Amino acid sequence: MNLGQSLLTIGALTLLSIIVLSINRNNLNADTTLNESKFGILAVSLGTSILEEANGKPFDLATADSSTSNLANLTAPGSLGPAPGEVYPNFNDLDDFNGFRTTIKNLPSAEYDISAEVYYVDPFTTGPDKKVNYRTWHKKINVNVTSPSMNDGKDTVKISSVYSYWYFIE
Repeated sequence: MNLGQSLLTIGALTLLSIIVLSINRNNLNADTTLNESKFGILAVSLGTSILEEANGKPFDLATADSSTSNLANLTAPGSLGPAPGEVYPNFNDLDDFNGFRTTIKNLPSAEYDISAEVYYVDPFTTGPDKKVNYRTWHKKINVNVTSPSMNDGKDTVKISSVYSYWYFIE
């Protein structure tokens, strides 16, 4: 083998190495994107589950067994949250989810931290995004889901919904 053939062989091996490294880098980027998507979808699923569970509860303790047309019967804004001795999953109304926190550790892919906040809103005067410090027929729940696996812990999935209480006068 002469010098020209040796240089061609070295050049071919160098080119092959560059191509292999490029393919490996692209595969690694694709795997990272796939994992981040999987973690995000699972976080949305967990947050939606908490939101739907809260939606299945009565609007307020005062409306659990009967209807009310008096705002004064609803839970005071400073008292939103579980009653003493009330623990998840045995909440009996929507506002028991105020201050809710849990960590999901039994999933094979990642660990998730879930928190929720419930407060009154007045969509007609302040809008559905502002807390109000008085009773209304509307409560908003915010559910936040985070995980150290989602973009190195920098991503948070936030899901919100406004629930309203309607009563009908006969």
